Amino acid sequence: MNDTTKILTIQDISCYGQCSITVALPVVSAFGIETAVLPSAVLSTHTSGFTGYTVRDLTEDLPEIRKHWESEGIYFDAIYTGFIASMEQLDYIKEIIDSRLKPDGCVFVDPAMADHGEFYNGFDQEFADKMGELCKLGDYILPNTTEACYILHKPWKEEFTKEEMLEMANELSAFTKRYVILKGDTHKENQLGMVVLDKEESTCEFVYNDRVDYVSHGTGDVFASSFVGSVMVGKSPTSAAKVAGEFTKKAIEKTVGDETHTYGVKFEQAIPELYDLLNQVE
Repeated sequence: MNDTTKILTIQDISCYGQCSITVALPVVSAFGIETAVLPSAVLSTHTSGFTGYTVRDLTEDLPEIRKHWESEGIYFDAIYTGFIASMEQLDYIKEIIDSRLKPDGCVFVDPAMADHGEFYNGFDQEFADKMGELCKLGDYILPNTTEACYILHKPWKEEFTKEEMLEMANELSAFTKRYVILKGDTHKENQLGMVVLDKEESTCEFVYNDRVDYVSHGTGDVFASSFVGSVMVGKSPTSAAKVAGEFTKKAIEKTVGDETHTYGVKFEQAIPELYDLLNQVE
């Protein structure tokens, strides 16, 4: 990373609720990286646990923003995508990657569309197939097991064996330029893990952290954002996965016990510990 490293993150703004851009912007910025945002939509709240929320789709704004950036000569060292509001946006994002990413830049795709065996509201298999095409532009893809199963047209289940996780990661290698970070390995008791596959080097590693018995919206965004930041400051993908896993666990631990805080995790309170994690993980 240099002093002028710039990342663009493309995902929604949920005005209330800790997810998407309201996680990505502060977390990636905490690594000392200049972080620009391109909202895919603006929601009054996120869609988990709230009813009657408002949604402003910004699909038609994306190409106009790209054109303005082109006129200003604005480029990015990395592009990180998260929650995308429509299939049409996926095509616009491809144009942004082609136009605004530096020649030696990298792309991170978090295919945020499903979890726990179900699509998020408004998504379907057609969207997943289109998301799979976007993943092919990614140097790094970060699906959970549900998203992976939809991309691969495989049935999802609550538990996958280590061998099944490896098989799925290998199948996902067709949907990335290089790295697969497959989240959701639960075969070790009291631990949560992920597979880190490098198809260029033909290597595959498992990374684990202690599991906290707590489910919350936004933890995938906390993980992805801290993974992106870790890679951009020079950590290997395996080390970045370790940092991101531990940072996400700490954010969850800050939240457990607060029954009024049901809409996300208190990642802000864990940010001071992020620097220690970066120093501890080789």
